[in-house]
Amino acid sequence: MQENEVGVVYVDGKPQRVLAPGSRWVTWKDALNVEVQSYALEQLAPINEVLLAGLLREGLDKAGGQWCINHALVPDGHIGLLFENGKLNTTLQPGRYGYWAFNRDVQIQIFDLRLQMVDISGQEILTKDRVSLRLNLNAVYQYADAVKAAEQLRNAGDYIYKRLQLALREAVGTRTLDELLADKDAISNVILKDCRDALKEYGITLDRVGVKDIILPGEMKEILNQVVQAQKCAEANLIKRREETAATRSLSNTAKMMEKNPTLLRLKELEALEKVAERIDCINVYGGLDTVMNDLVRLTDKRVAG
Repeated sequence: MQENEVGVVYVDGKPQRVLAPGSRWVTWKDALNVEVQSYALEQLAPINEVLLAGLLREGLDKAGGQWCINHALVPDGHIGLLFENGKLNTTLQPGRYGYWAFNRDVQIQIFDLRLQMVDISGQEILTKDRVSLRLNLNAVYQYADAVKAAEQLRNAGDYIYKRLQLALREAVGTRTLDELLADKDAISNVILKDCRDALKEYGITLDRVGVKDIILPGEMKEILNQVVQAQKCAEANLIKRREETAATRSLSNTAKMMEKNPTLLRLKELEALEKVAERIDCINVYGGLDTVMNDLVRLTDKRVAG
């Protein structure tokens, strides 16, 4: 083989050996059905799909302990970036690709273009009033420009994680515990606003950010429970006093109405009699029904005629 070409040895139409550039291969003259096909290496070009499938099927992607083919599968919803000697050569759409790994360094990076989620878990952070909290955060992002992300970031996933982590620490460290508990969504909104523009510069779209959990230490949780209990008791007492005041005001208004209306007063007396009668199995009447109606129940004292 020449220095700028690679060879494939076919026996009975099947690939049996890969010949590296500058190598030699010797066989018997009377060997039948042996053919050597050479392929130029001047330009980086993908290996034919049929040839690639045959080489991979025969396990010829590695020869002499070294890789002779660099291949990758780009699934749907992904994009591949082909680098030649450290420089971006082209982008690869979904499919299977293979390149000869001779005379150059070939690398294929695959980026998932679908929505992805990253979790920032177990972050121990001090609030502005020096309360230690443990928080869990998740975020959803998507690669809008994989080429820009690959060219400017060594590890895009690691950068996204660290950027969100720092934003979370800054958002929590500048607020008191009461502020954080009063509006948990405020932290998410601040982080989203802070990181969205920063990630956009690297071809990454931040879709949403959410604080899943704010975990308090045991002692602080007990103290807060006591505070909440005291607040609820105070609210309950306030409602009770308000209802008692309303009931007293209603009784006062009723008394004034009965004082001015004897008929209404008599109706109240009969209602009281009805309630008493419901609790008694047997009533003995002396003095006639008029005595029962007039003297048994009376809400006011008899007035003595002068």
